[in-house]
Amino acid sequence: MLRFLAGLIFLAFSFAAPAMAQPLPGERQVEGSLHAARAAVAPGETFTIVLRQNIREHWHTYWINPGDSGEPTELTWAAPQGWEIGPIQWPTPQAIPFAMLVNFGYEGEVLFPIEVTAPANAPVGSTVTLPVNAYWLVCSDICIPEEMDLTLDVAIAAQGRDDPQWAPRIAEAVAALPSNAQRVDARITSGAPARLSVALPNARELRNLRFFAFDRDVMRAGEAQSARVGAGGASFNLTPGVANNLGAVPLAGVVAYEAQDGGAWVLRGVEIEATPGEVIAGTDEIAAQISDDYKLSELEGGGAAPAVTVEPLSAVALIAALGLAFLGGLILNIMPCVLPVLSVKALSFAGGAQNGEARKHGALYFAGVMVTFLALAGVLIALRGAGEAVGWGFQLQAPWVTSALALLFFVIGLNLLSVFEFGGSLQNAGSGLATRGGDAGAFFTGALAVIAATPCTAPFMAGAIGAALTQSAGVTLLIFAALGLGFALPLTLLHFLPGLQKLVPKPGPWMERAKNVLAFPMFGAAVWLVWVLAEQTGSAGVMALLSVAAALAFALFVARWGRVWLAIGAVALVVTGALMWRPLVGAQTQSVLVSEAWSPERVAELQGEGRGVFVNFTAAWCVTCKVNEATSLATPRVAQALAEANVAYLVGDWTNRDETIAGELAAHGRAGVPLYLFYPADGGAPQVLPQMLSQDLILQTIQGETE
Repeated sequence: MLRFLAGLIFLAFSFAAPAMAQPLPGERQVEGSLHAARAAVAPGETFTIVLRQNIREHWHTYWINPGDSGEPTELTWAAPQGWEIGPIQWPTPQAIPFAMLVNFGYEGEVLFPIEVTAPANAPVGSTVTLPVNAYWLVCSDICIPEEMDLTLDVAIAAQGRDDPQWAPRIAEAVAALPSNAQRVDARITSGAPARLSVALPNARELRNLRFFAFDRDVMRAGEAQSARVGAGGASFNLTPGVANNLGAVPLAGVVAYEAQDGGAWVLRGVEIEATPGEVIAGTDEIAAQISDDYKLSELEGGGAAPAVTVEPLSAVALIAALGLAFLGGLILNIMPCVLPVLSVKALSFAGGAQNGEARKHGALYFAGVMVTFLALAGVLIALRGAGEAVGWGFQLQAPWVTSALALLFFVIGLNLLSVFEFGGSLQNAGSGLATRGGDAGAFFTGALAVIAATPCTAPFMAGAIGAALTQSAGVTLLIFAALGLGFALPLTLLHFLPGLQKLVPKPGPWMERAKNVLAFPMFGAAVWLVWVLAEQTGSAGVMALLSVAAALAFALFVARWGRVWLAIGAVALVVTGALMWRPLVGAQTQSVLVSEAWSPERVAELQGEGRGVFVNFTAAWCVTCKVNEATSLATPRVAQALAEANVAYLVGDWTNRDETIAGELAAHGRAGVPLYLFYPADGGAPQVLPQMLSQDLILQTIQGETE
């Protein structure tokens, strides 16, 4: 929910940006000025000036990549003819958190160095004025655009000389810029998350390490990076951003850190360009140091934090933790995520399904709950031992788990609506195994209830789980066992105490209606999991999951008509799964193309550079387009082939009305998308590809083996 709210905040800022683009009158939050390192310059001399921002306390401006929101500072020069003025050189940024967002920028006083070259024919004895319009966005809990017209007077002399006040300060600012004097070995390894490793000397002696990408879209700004260090350097976990291509293409940015200098910690940085490859050895031996005053210390409090020595719980504290876990487990039974599963179980009592075997089924349900809780604790202990930052519900961080659970709840809903039945028994509905009824059904209903409960947190649980995560393996298992005991107790007692079962209403027609109604909380749980998957994999994952869900529903629906229909349904499900599986397991993060927006001008420009161009005219509502992209375009083979042939990949998105794209489609005899064009590197008219693509066809086209 917090991520959802953070997203809303981000969107609010995004939509508000155009309205905030004009500077507002009123008190300034930033005082800007220009200064030169030289009091006088000789004709043809290159020297350094700075834009100085003096930012009010609690406010900040932005780096070239502003992070989750914001805009970088912009300068528009109106220099006299012959004067050459370089771009802003960006100091090492800081991470500035706000709610769930993380921005990249600067606070206090900051100097932006800029190189200037005087013309060789600059008249000696004259003074030149360099005017600039400076624009920046300055933010605290609100954002204000500010604009200033600044000037710098430069004296021209036969022999240049330093400015005694600003020369040393500017030299210090230049020295503090991110180092790029020598190429640093850096690798980016695909995965979920991707792993960036950097050969950084003396990494163990540094603290508060963080990587800042130059490109805003390549990684999520507000995610923990869990920096680790070793004899070989440092490494970081990076969560893919909108571009979704970490590990497939080079990654450029700045590694920022604090190092000891004269007894004080100072911020430093080094520019890197990581190439796809294996993790550099010796870069993940221990967690990197994090200081108490580091602004992301809370975010990085898991795996990135140095190992924290926690005192073992006293006997009283342990009993209190066990008691809290037991109470939390009891209350977990009525949490929205687990109540639908247990409601169906209670419904089975109303149907009298447990007659004669109630105690055995109660014991099996109890066993299912306890085994699953202890298995979760075991996995958590193992991951914690491997240095991973994990907690309650950690398994939902894997897209395939999220997808599987969404499909499971969807199937349960269909089952409760009587779309299909397993052997005429719906008494222990819960999952494919649970719905079978009998001994297995009782056991797996308990297991499913625990899995369904993991996204929820009940009162009293937080303290108990927190204690479990910091204690020994034995104490962790004890606390999880207490949690399971509390969770399993109510329904288990219902099995063993006939007096309680009498409280359940008598069987009757109401049961069928109740069963149908309970299908919709299951669908609600599936919808929520689809939203979680959308956060993990984007629209491609949602489309893949819904496609598989539709095929699964078809297969279950037609299976009751006989074996032939069962085979047809199975084939439809297998084919859909074969086409759509990649986003469901997070595989797409390892193999996507780097794209640019299409325009006729960009195509002409790329052709002018002698590059081939592959254009994909697509739309979000185009099913054929999405199938082609999932099966043929977004693959490692195609991405590698395009990179090796230096072919640019442009996307013309026709999701919304666009007259230019419509005109291009019409020019090639198409009334809609998809349309695929390949412009060869030697120029000329484009080759029109078929509407249904294959990897081989794309590769042959790039290599010039098709007509």
